[in-house]
This record gives sequence, structure tokens and C-alpha cells, in this order.
Amino acid sequence: MIEIEDLKQYKHIHMIGIGGVSMSGIAEILHSCGFIVTGSDWAQSEITDKLVKNHIPVTIGHDLQNVEKANLVVFSAAIKKDDPELIRARELNIPIIERGTFLGIITKSFKDTICVSGTHGKTTTTSMISLCFLEDHKDPSIQVGAYLKQLDGNYRVGNSNYFIIEACEYVESYLKLFPKTEVILNVDNDHLDYFGTLENIIKSFGNYIKLIPENGLLVINWDDPNCRKLAKNTSAKVLTYGIQSENANFIARNIVFNNNGFPTFDVYYNNTFFKTITLSVPGMHNVMNALACVAVCQAYGIERESIKNALLKYTGAHRRFEYKGSFNGVNVYDDYGHHPTEIVATANALKQKKYNKSWVVFQPHTYSRTKNLLDDFANALLNFDNIIVTDIYAARENNTYNISSRDLVKKINELGRDAQYMSGFGEIVDYLKEHAEPNDIVLTLGAGTITNLGPMLVD
Repeated sequence: MIEIEDLKQYKHIHMIGIGGVSMSGIAEILHSCGFIVTGSDWAQSEITDKLVKNHIPVTIGHDLQNVEKANLVVFSAAIKKDDPELIRARELNIPIIERGTFLGIITKSFKDTICVSGTHGKTTTTSMISLCFLEDHKDPSIQVGAYLKQLDGNYRVGNSNYFIIEACEYVESYLKLFPKTEVILNVDNDHLDYFGTLENIIKSFGNYIKLIPENGLLVINWDDPNCRKLAKNTSAKVLTYGIQSENANFIARNIVFNNNGFPTFDVYYNNTFFKTITLSVPGMHNVMNALACVAVCQAYGIERESIKNALLKYTGAHRRFEYKGSFNGVNVYDDYGHHPTEIVATANALKQKKYNKSWVVFQPHTYSRTKNLLDDFANALLNFDNIIVTDIYAARENNTYNISSRDLVKKINELGRDAQYMSGFGEIVDYLKEHAEPNDIVLTLGAGTITNLGPMLVD
């Protein structure tokens, strides 16, 4: 059993926003360590149902009595300062702690925390590494940013010193962690509402790398010029990977795609053949994610056959080019991509498949990102045959940016392509059912409620 020394004085821990992807995983770890854990969330979900099934009480709404019994209150970043449970904890002088800081305390209790970070590909690569460790019977604890069918959820509580997690750069929460190994997949211009500039993002990743102990490991993308700048920030062992970079430690060669767009490729380690890998997810970007995974697994002594088998079994996490079904001979996929680089990667993966015409329904995510990257979004969406843009998903923001989806449509039209703005999902469903033809592909794209459109089309 894991011993979390820094929390021993707290018997009952209450978690506000327990239904979050990270919060639920933390709750299960605490529960397995013998803490009394209670929680609240604003809505019932598959995650809250699973917590209740695993004997962790969850209140939908608020229950101040749970707060009053607690010795410590943990809250997620989504919780507002005027939350009644947070106010009650302050009134009673119960210690309160934010999720990112609390997760740092948890990672400190594991001897070997493997943190996967980067602007794109964190969930997929975390999932790939996790499945390889499971295949090789390493019994890791896991926290991943989406539902993974092999875990029947987004987390796993193991009984070893390994903890495999996604480490998010937003508001620099990754600086609170205690990693033994860091995987950095790429560094791109996202979350500019917080960082302001790409240079600030690179600087932040530099500070993050400095957290690796001397006996730790950095696995880093050698095809990414921003990543190349960062490797000098550690004296730990460094392993590099790439497709273009012939001097990288791990390289993919002889890459071929089947009709589903799934790649098979040869991995070379220091220019010596390592293993032939076949993936069950599409796209060149997933070859890169798999290389990062292989590099970590080689360093941890995982059998090559285990790596091969686990990667073949990985069919994608929830909302990562996920097949939703079909209507009238039209196949429907859903993807979380909400940054221009992710959209281009998804479009390139789509092009490896066999189909007639492509339709994208894109929901921009946050006003700030749409405003800052408007030209990049417009150019990225040109990769699809038919383009529909729906309203911006606000997430945490108010529209102080004077931006709308119509601005994106206008920009695409100025580039010589016909894009359409449609607000209501019902209108979009009717339009696609009338205009999409057999063997076409429809892709719903974005990090917000657009995921609800696929089932509406298929139903």
C-alpha cells in the first residue's frame, strides 16, 4: 500500500468537484490508502456513478455536513470562490487545498512518477504507456485524461511504486508535481490567455524539466525545435525520438498505412532494429506518440513483445478519433482536437482512410484561443472538403474578445473556400442527413459539447 506521509494527520478528506477526471482518480487513491473520502459535484456522470459504486459517497449539489466533518477540503480549479462548501470550510478554519497542489503531494509519495506532458497527445501517450506497463505486469497506478476501456474509466489504483499521469501545463500546475520521468511530446502556442507568448511557454517547460532528479529520465521529441531547446535544462538521462531526426535515439522507419489509416512501422534504437509495431489508431501523429511510449518502456525494461502487444490493443481513448457509428452509409467520428496543430494532425490521419468526401463540424473552444489563433484555425480547416462551424464553447471565459464563429467562417471564405455557420445542433443534423452521401465521413471536432452531435446523427 502507498504511504502518503504528508497527509497522515487528515482522516476525512472532502473533495469539491470530485467528478472531474483528475479529482476522481485522486479520490480512489485516497480511498485505497484508508482515508475517509466524501465528495460533491454539480452533475451526476459515469465518473460519479463509479465512485459511488466503489463506496465513495458523492453528493450532487452541496452537503455542508460532509464539509463540517472533514479535516481537509480539496477543490478543483473549476470551483468558484463563492462555492457554499468552500465558504463553510473557511468559516470553520478547515484547511483547503487546490487539486494541482494536492496531486503534487500524491506524486511525492510514489518513488517513480512518470509525467506525460506537451501541448498535444498527452492522453493518447499516457494511455499507451499505461497499457504497456499493464501488459508487462508492472501493476501501476494510472491517471489519464479520458475514459480508457481497458481501465473501465480514467484511473487505476495499483500496488507498485509506478504512477503514470498526464501533466498539464495550463496555469503551470505541472510545476507542483514530483516526477521521476518526464515525457515532453511537443511545445506549441496554446493557453495564450495564461502564458501570453510562446516564449513564456518554452520558459515554463524549461522550469518543469528542472524538476527531474539526477537519477531520473527525460524523453523528448527531437523533431520539435522548441523541445530541442529544452533538453539542456536537466542533468538526468535524456532519450530522444523522431521521424525526421536521424540522430534521435528512437526512430520510426518504413511507415505504411492500411485502409483504416492504421500505421505499421519499424522502430530503430540507436540505429539498430528494435521491433516492428502496428497501431490500431490512425495518423502519423500517433506514430510519434508510440515512439515516445517505446522510449519510456525500453528505459523501464519492459519486454519488446509486451510493448508490441499493448500498442496493438490500444484502440484509442474516448474522443480521440473515436468511431461513433453511421447513418445512410456515412461514417461518423468524434475528436477532441481544439488547437490548429491538432486539427491538421486529425485531418492528415483522416486522409489515410478510404472515403468519398469529408465533412467537419467544428466547435471552437474558448474565445481567447479563437481570437489568438483565428488565421491558423481557418487554414487548418481547409483540409476538409466541407466545413461547418458552430458557436464557440465558452468554457471558463466571458466574451471580452469581440469574437464569434462567424468571424472564423468569414476568414475561411476569404481564403476561397465555402464554409457555413450553423448555431443549432438540430439544424446541423438535418443538413448533414440531407447532404452527406454514402462513403462520406463526418467528423465532429472540439473540446466542448460538440461530442453530443455524433450520437444525434447516428440515432
